[in-house]
Amino acid sequence: MLPFLLLTTISTVIGSPISDQQPLGDRLWNSNGGLYSVDGPAGSSSPRGLTGRFLHITDLHPDSHYKARTSVEEDDACHRGKGSAGYFGSERSGCDSPFTLINETFGWIEKNLKGHVDFVIWTGDSARHDNDEKIPRTEDEVSALNKIIADKFIDTFREGSFNAPSIPIVPTLGNNDIMPHNIFKDGPNRWTKEFVDIWAKFIPEHQRHTFVEGGWFTSEVIPNKLAIISLNTMYFYDSNSAVDGCNAKSEPGYEHMEWLRVQLKLLRSRNMKAILIGHVPPARSGSKRSWDETCWQKYTLWVHQYRDIIVGAAYGHMNIDHFMLQDSREVDILDASKNPVSYVGHDDTPGDISVQSRASYLASLREDWSKMPSPPHGFLGILHDLIEDDSMESVQDVDYEVWLSKKKKRKFFKKIGGPWAERYSVSLVSPSLVPSYFPTLRIVEYNISGLADATIWAESLDQGALPFSEMTDDDTSTEKKKKKKKKRPHFKVPEPPSPSAPPGPAYSNQPLTWLGYTQYFANLTKINEGYEANQDEGAFAFEVEYDTSKDLIYRMKDLTVRSFFKLATRIAKDTSEESDLLADCTNDDDQLASETNTLDNNDDDDFEPQKKRKKFRNKIWLTFLERAFVGLLGSDDLDDVSE
Repeated sequence: MLPFLLLTTISTVIGSPISDQQPLGDRLWNSNGGLYSVDGPAGSSSPRGLTGRFLHITDLHPDSHYKARTSVEEDDACHRGKGSAGYFGSERSGCDSPFTLINETFGWIEKNLKGHVDFVIWTGDSARHDNDEKIPRTEDEVSALNKIIADKFIDTFREGSFNAPSIPIVPTLGNNDIMPHNIFKDGPNRWTKEFVDIWAKFIPEHQRHTFVEGGWFTSEVIPNKLAIISLNTMYFYDSNSAVDGCNAKSEPGYEHMEWLRVQLKLLRSRNMKAILIGHVPPARSGSKRSWDETCWQKYTLWVHQYRDIIVGAAYGHMNIDHFMLQDSREVDILDASKNPVSYVGHDDTPGDISVQSRASYLASLREDWSKMPSPPHGFLGILHDLIEDDSMESVQDVDYEVWLSKKKKRKFFKKIGGPWAERYSVSLVSPSLVPSYFPTLRIVEYNISGLADATIWAESLDQGALPFSEMTDDDTSTEKKKKKKKKRPHFKVPEPPSPSAPPGPAYSNQPLTWLGYTQYFANLTKINEGYEANQDEGAFAFEVEYDTSKDLIYRMKDLTVRSFFKLATRIAKDTSEESDLLADCTNDDDQLASETNTLDNNDDDDFEPQKKRKKFRNKIWLTFLERAFVGLLGSDDLDDVSE
């Protein structure tokens, strides 16, 4: 957890004061994963103020046909036969979520999170998989399951008898929320018309027409300060055979990208920030990718040009806990076919059979990260120490000026897009509630300094930006570029931030910057055993898996792009500092002492292992793998998938 911010006179790099930053203090979570009783949320100035936290939940996959003690075999899907299907769900199986898991999850959320989060992002897949040939899904069932989950959000976050949530809930469409799954036609269609009613309490009234047209919308979760843009990634998803990317003007993907560009442009004009959410993430590693390349190209260009606006991006679908970096230097928007790629789908079906394929994907990410620019010897640790608090005094320290003036330091900065690594953007992928591994929830903490007097969502009737049809786009910069003979794209290229603009909240810690997240999980192995022994539903609870703000492995001071760049380079290293290495030994005496919680501030010093220890494994990489599968895989499993 970040320490109390006691600075009262220091200005941030962006020039805004931090003297009004509310102390965040220690987290309120107790050792059992619940909340201590509190008078008011941490970081808020009043009981009705912002808490500086939000909930991310994804891939619930409720299954009304689930039966405990049935077979977990693929053909049975926990619907029939006799077997080990647990009362609260079956981890590492192909089965979906029983309603016991769904009900207990919402009960836990109401008990522990209600009143302590400012908004909820819900990133899709709230119907069961079509994984049982004997009980095929129907359109009515898909709609009914989504309606049940929507009502549970309303019931959980409502106040009194008012039949609406007291905080904004922002959903997005998943590939299993429609039929046939993955296939989503140009709108308006049956599903956009269906969901505009199912999500009537979540979609701002003036955005309903926009949603019916394409399944996307914007919601201002902090009026006039922060908007969440709910993307319909089904139009980007390469497995959607009903559409064809984002290149042709006749395609809904093209229209969606144009809508997103105008939304971000409008938010910039209003001095607002945005969070992007979607179901299918923009996974792209080697030949493995989930979006059509033309959509990935535009998306990466958009988020780079609007890096002063976008706070962060969050997705689901893949069931595994990880992040991905978009590299703006891989954008070749003029000729996206220059580097043709083959699609390798990311199966979102839960189950043990996909562990190896997902581990292979994670290994390909690691390989990509190994090719990122490497900082000069000792440089990244020094940079981190000097500007981790983004204070002008630190950045202008005379020692900083000395080593920054050196050619190799300037060269490294140029490669990564400056000291804030603005060449890159980050997308976070949360693991699922459905027990592919263990059920999960994520609480993200964000900076609320300077927002003590912000209007909260419940107090405002104006919950969104202007509808798309009322927006104008008078960008004249393209006319100025017509004189150039260089081939130009057939779409408007977003303007970048002003050269005088400070780095955005995704790059420099400031109001709305994501500070850290706490990953929660429900240990179904233990919970189901407890239920079988005592028949007590009270055995169900979520507990903390890890907390990025306190974690001594990841060592992330915040969730800025620079922090993820640093983490990615540490994950990718074959050899690293002593505290990043784990000896592959047969007894404890040969294990490195650095496996303890001792920290080394210089993250990039070379480490020469003793000669008798011939083989070392990167502890950061193994931790990344372990957390990707929500701690369910044992050491032998990790060894198998990490090779």
